[in-house]
This record gives sequence, C-alpha cells and structure tokens, in this order.
Amino acid sequence: MTESTENKNDIDPTAAATEDNATPRRKTPARRAPTRNRRSATRKAEGIGTGTRGKVLVTGAAGALAQHVIALLKEHYEVVGVEFRGLQTDYPDTVDYVVDFNTRPFEDVFREHGFMGIIHLGRIRFTQSTRNRRYSANVVGTARLLRLARKYGVEQVIALSTYHVYGADARNPSLIDEEYPMRAANLMPEIVDAVELENLFNIHLYKHPELNIAILRPCNIAGPGINNEISRMLSQSVAPCLFGFSPLMQFIHVEDMAAAVVRSFERNRPGVYNVAPDDYVAYQDALQRSGCRRLFLPSVPPSLARRSVRALGRYAPPDYLIDFFKYAVIIDGGLFARTFDFKPQHSLTELFAHYRGGK
Repeated sequence: MTESTENKNDIDPTAAATEDNATPRRKTPARRAPTRNRRSATRKAEGIGTGTRGKVLVTGAAGALAQHVIALLKEHYEVVGVEFRGLQTDYPDTVDYVVDFNTRPFEDVFREHGFMGIIHLGRIRFTQSTRNRRYSANVVGTARLLRLARKYGVEQVIALSTYHVYGADARNPSLIDEEYPMRAANLMPEIVDAVELENLFNIHLYKHPELNIAILRPCNIAGPGINNEISRMLSQSVAPCLFGFSPLMQFIHVEDMAAAVVRSFERNRPGVYNVAPDDYVAYQDALQRSGCRRLFLPSVPPSLARRSVRALGRYAPPDYLIDFFKYAVIIDGGLFARTFDFKPQHSLTELFAHYRGGK
C-alpha cells in the first residue's frame, strides 16, 4: 500500500550524506542574510493573484507526485526542489539540491532563497532503510525543516501524510473522518515514524499558527511513475491476495493528487484533511481490472499468511501491511472536497487501464 510517492527510479536512502560539512550535490547555496523582509514586501505588492507569488520549497522532488506538483506550481511560483532521501546517479530536472535535512548546508538553501511556502512530499518508507535512518530523516529531519521554516519566516506549509495512520482493523468504522484516532502506531509498529511525523505537524499546526499548516492524508495514490506498494501490485502480471478477503479500497490518480496539493496550497486553509474520491472498489476487482491474475495465499493463521507474503519478496506487499489487504480502510474526503472545491478528474476505469496497458 502507498506510504509515499516515489517515482519509478527508487532512491537509496542509506547512501545519504550525514556529515555537517556535506554539500548539496547540484548547487552550492550562497551564504547570505535571510530575505524574509524583502519577500514579504514583494508578496504584499504583487498580491496573491498576480505575477510570481514567491519561492516555494518542494521536498521529495525526485518523486512522481512531486514532479506533477512542481509542473503545476511553476505557472505562478518559483520552485526549488530538494531531495533528501538518498543519492542516485541521475535525478530529474525537478531536483535542484540533494542535501540531508540534518546537515548544515540545508539551512544555506533557506538563506539563499527566502521561501514563502513549503510543500513537504518526501518520506522514507519502511522498506527503504533501517529504522534509525528512517527516524532520523522522517522525524528528526522534518523537525529541523519546521524550525528553519519558523526562523526564516515561511508563511505556509503543506505536509503529505497517509491514510495508513488510521491503521487497518476489523473494528474500524465504515467511513473514517479526520477526527478518528491514529491507531497505526499500536496496530503496526513498523510505521510508527509516520504517526510521529504527523504528530509533529499537528503540534506545529496549533503551536505555530503563523506557519498555516495543512496536513493531507490521501488514500492509495496510483498511476504513471508511482512506485509504491499498491502500484507494484497492480503492475504485476500475477498479484497476491488472501483467501476470503477482498477489502474495499480507494485510489486517486497521481495527477489528481498533484492538483489537490496545489489547490490546498493556493487556498491556504490550515487543518487536517483526508483526500479521497467518493468511489471505491474491491481489491480483487482492482487486480482483475488491471489485468492481473490472482495468486491466492492462506489467510489463517496470521503467522502463516505473513510467512507466505515474505516468501514472495518484492512481488507482495510488506508483511506489516497485510491487514490492509484484509480490512477495509475507507476515508471520508468530503471535508477536503468542500473546503477546496475539489473533484478528481480521473476515473477508476482510466486508472486501471494504465496498468492493464503496461502488461
């Protein structure tokens, strides 16, 4: 299932720089005084609806979702893309800096550009690195990102979370709204850093209202370029499913999710929002509509199901997510739709056709 939105070239987070004197790979930021006062004056003069509205920092800039978001933002903003999750041999043009949040040069990026907004899309998934590395990047690194946002007068922050924070459980309500507790830390310790990351943003949402933080909890993001767990399942000729289980699932096209991110940024309504379409589909139906043959695995006892999933390796989702293939987790996206006047443009038929056409 989706926890982040990587592009089709996976990033190796274990190779990221960790020394304080590490330098960004693509540019060396100039060390100069903060530009907060000049930026604020410029934005007031231009207004929200005219001209270039300022500079926006987008993290996780190598991911497919970030590439769509950056393309939309460039119509009205100057965009600086940062990739912090690791080093690879080649990056798309959307990446301007490769730098660890926990190193000194990351602050130089803030000094150089004077951002008016941040869109935080990057997060290391459980399957991509060690627990300590994930926590350092996802939680400690994001805490530093927010400290720098306060220090340099950033006026707005969009944070991408995941519906996984609710956890998958047979006792979940049929429709989960934003007030439902985040139970994933108790149900699935492997993604406790995702819950801690959102808790960090929630604390800042109320403690530092000047940051105007909006937290987005999307359903399964899928479509061209997406390389998360559910997208890999739909891309395979043969995909696993559990005997006796076919939970309802929600999917949102990567282009619709990018539009949702930009819409929330431009309208600036702080809060916590589920992002999901009104329609949903059973998991086994999604596999068949994507051209997959179903490989049935035993579902009981749970330990046998988890061993079966592990034996399949990359052809199956991580075993800690197995409950999402047993129990429906349907989120209510009505608040986001009403607040931002948002409606997805891509149908499930179109989404599944993309995967069927790739086989």
